[in-house]
Amino acid sequence: MKTRTAVPFATLLALASFQSLAVEPLDTFAFRIGGYITEFDTEVRADGESQAGTRIDLQRDLGLDESNTVAIIGATWRPFDNHEFGLSYYKDDASSSRTLNRTIVFEGTTYETASTVRADVDLDAYDLYYVWWAANNERWALGPRVGLVWYRMELGLALEVDASGNRVDGAINETVDADLPAPSIGGSWRWTPSQDWRLSADIGYFSADVNDVDADITFGRAGVEWFPWERVGISLDYTVRRIEADAETSNFFGNLEFTDSGIRLGMIYRF
Repeated sequence: MKTRTAVPFATLLALASFQSLAVEPLDTFAFRIGGYITEFDTEVRADGESQAGTRIDLQRDLGLDESNTVAIIGATWRPFDNHEFGLSYYKDDASSSRTLNRTIVFEGTTYETASTVRADVDLDAYDLYYVWWAANNERWALGPRVGLVWYRMELGLALEVDASGNRVDGAINETVDADLPAPSIGGSWRWTPSQDWRLSADIGYFSADVNDVDADITFGRAGVEWFPWERVGISLDYTVRRIEADAETSNFFGNLEFTDSGIRLGMIYRF
């Protein structure tokens, strides 16, 4: 005697619904919010009108923390099948007081050995990109990428105690503003190895003189996303961007070597 196993109609619907949850390589729109564990490695030389500045390591010389955790928000939009735009933003700041172990010159002002200075740095970063998905398949996508990160950095030094031990309380201070456009040209890749997972990678490089800033930029990012729900997922990636720039602007004349890297963990809402 044959035995038939009945599969409830509700179970079939649930299975069909589950199958529909498979994440695609590309989203039409996605909003992202999360935390960015930053690692900054920065050296700067700010020249005065008649005197070259000293190359300063912000961590070693001024005691500024090289790592911090900041909020980051972003969105991507694909108005056409093979064309995607993205924008993200984050802000970071740090301050520290340090007794100098060497004499430094910053923006034409000399800060002598054994004096105490206060350093403040503020950074805003706007990240814009465009990808043409030249290969757009069911499981993976690949295409050229053009990106631009615009860094706005403000660095100030204020003398608190001079080398003789006299309090100055910031009466001697200098501040520089640096707008650093960091374009890059490279490629992007997306792959969905299984139903709820997506892997991604972006790379780029650029060397040019943009807006009175002569810079070499290297960029790379690799990430993984997990979607336990149809429209909501969790993302984890590592990003690194290195800039070496000579600037001759009205607010900053000098050289900057800047590495912005770190881990980003966040939530995604997609459709």
